[in-house]
Amino acid sequence: MRFKGTLISISAIVLGACAGGDKNPADTTAVMVDTSAAMAAATTPAATTTAATGTMAPITGTTHEVKMVGDAKGFRFEPAAITIKAGDGIKFANVGGGPHNVSFDAATVPADVKSQLNANFGADKDPNSDLSSKLTGVAGGDAVTVSFANVKPGTYSVFCLPHKMMGMTAKITVQ
Repeated sequence: MRFKGTLISISAIVLGACAGGDKNPADTTAVMVDTSAAMAAATTPAATTTAATGTMAPITGTTHEVKMVGDAKGFRFEPAAITIKAGDGIKFANVGGGPHNVSFDAATVPADVKSQLNANFGADKDPNSDLSSKLTGVAGGDAVTVSFANVKPGTYSVFCLPHKMMGMTAKITVQ
């Protein structure tokens, strides 16, 4: 009961603040404002970084498959660690529990590799987010393929943005 009283008091204060002050009886003109463009701009996420655009380097080696899984055991990449050679590619296949995506942890990507990795997502690149793919479909069957051609050797951390907090992370070692 006390909660309802507090809620009613807060509502009255908010409504009172929105009611405005004195009204001028001569001011009866209605103004219509088209806010659709402003709303679209406000709800469209901006790119997190404006990395230089590189040219996609095609896969010249083996294409490995990593499954993106969401089931009763949780959300995960299978395998959660993979070692590949420079020039190889990885096909991240959504096998369910999606939507999923592939995002590189920027802290594990050298500055001189970022533009190449962004380009190597090809058509799967999320145009609004650096080092990240578009989301796959919910039901599974979709895939994101990333080329590691022209990518320096090292260990790169990836995660699924919608499920990162649930532990959906992986390590990719490029030799």
